[in-house]
Amino acid sequence: MPLHWTVDSKERLVIATAEGVVTRAEVENYLEVMAGAGSLSYRKLFDCSRGDTAMTAEDMLAIGVNIRTRHAAAGTLGPLAIVVPPEQSELVSRVLGILATADRPMRIFSDAEPARRWIESLPK
Repeated sequence: MPLHWTVDSKERLVIATAEGVVTRAEVENYLEVMAGAGSLSYRKLFDCSRGDTAMTAEDMLAIGVNIRTRHAAAGTLGPLAIVVPPEQSELVSRVLGILATADRPMRIFSDAEPARRWIESLPK
């Protein structure tokens, strides 16, 4: 499975890493698990620097709608650091736009290490 994650409840931190081709079903599964784990208020690092996708624009839009629906029901959302290589930024721009509407700290990075430092510097 190209999408891996760790939920650290003690640190209130979720780290997700994409490696290889990620599908819509895998992203939707990740979102379901995060909601079920009660981790939407945790700090999150989503590293797509080694990932790719064959998702269509419709798939990306559906994921965006899924995220927005969860945001509306979640209440408080934790800070989010996303690592996206420049060549993928156009593909994920709609989803990034939806993520950016949430009331929480969010930054987009092109390298994982600055993203990790930033997310770990924020309060638990």
